[in-house]
Amino acid sequence: MLARARELEAAGQDIVHMEIGEPDFPTAAPVTEAGRAALAAGETGYLPAGGLPELREAIARHYADHYQAPVDPQRIVITPGASGALVVALAMLADPGQNVLLPDPGYPCNRNFVELVDARPRAVRVTADTDYQLTAGLARAAADPRTAAIMVGSPGNPTGTLAGAADLAGLAAFAEERGVGLIVDEIYHGLHYGDPPAQGVVHAPGSIIINSFSKYFGMTGWRLGWMVMPAEWVPVAEKLMQNLFISASTPAQHAALACFGDEARAIFESRRAAFRQRRDFLLPALRELGFHIPGHPDGAFYLYADVSGLTDDSAELAEALLDRAGVAATPGLDFEQTAPERHMRFAYTTAMERLEAGVERIAQLLRAGG
Repeated sequence: MLARARELEAAGQDIVHMEIGEPDFPTAAPVTEAGRAALAAGETGYLPAGGLPELREAIARHYADHYQAPVDPQRIVITPGASGALVVALAMLADPGQNVLLPDPGYPCNRNFVELVDARPRAVRVTADTDYQLTAGLARAAADPRTAAIMVGSPGNPTGTLAGAADLAGLAAFAEERGVGLIVDEIYHGLHYGDPPAQGVVHAPGSIIINSFSKYFGMTGWRLGWMVMPAEWVPVAEKLMQNLFISASTPAQHAALACFGDEARAIFESRRAAFRQRRDFLLPALRELGFHIPGHPDGAFYLYADVSGLTDDSAELAEALLDRAGVAATPGLDFEQTAPERHMRFAYTTAMERLEAGVERIAQLLRAGG
């Protein structure tokens, strides 16, 4: 969809982008300046595989200060993006031929990461009944003796819903009971619009927690993430980092130190408020147009809509929206196996006036009969 949207833009058509899972804000100035300073100081060599010690300590303070969750800095490993973290985590947990439980719908690359380590992704259907979150009961029903790990995301992509404390604790207890790994993807933490989300380090302390500097911290192209894990797993993760990546980007790690200063924090919070304003506009606007959006999308920057009241083919609707209305959204085919033709994802990662224009274009297309 993005490639087609770019083609249309190159041909002169105006496109409202609701397909991209990337904040439209540039990296905050304090972070960019810290990156420039690191380059000017010659901070361009390799770092230890586990990451810059000062950054590991800053992340640990972040957990303590903002989530009242003390974490030993030595349990934190800095990675080349959350994608790198997920590859390392799965390489630690899953052997060839084993399976990994994934929520369906869910982040599409997770299936590919599982297959990369020669394991098998096993989709577990999640619905609005559990706010699109995987639960211990669903995991128990889907697991078998070849299950190596369970992956959950909170806030979730594509649904924007949050896992509750009881859900995380239940999954952690089930994982311990069965002797399987639990990976908790928290890359959208910080982007929440109600109560703060439950913390994996608190409610699932034996799991591998994945986070990123891309979403709340706005450092997408810098490619930087981190993992928190039980202490005994850290040497294994560092060994994999040494072999797969050597280390995450040195200038990016120095730049990320500025993310935890007061100036940068104020910028991130103002952007979170902007995302909430967009969510509060787009959610009722789409519902009024006939898009059924169940659950509670209280995080990230996505709305996952049931479009079965409008079409029996979400991919066809997505093409019509793009080609005839100039609105790019993502069909369910990217996110799920169960009923992709019923669903679409809308990302509110563009400015409010663009969202307003997009909604009006969608309304005109639907009034014209699709």
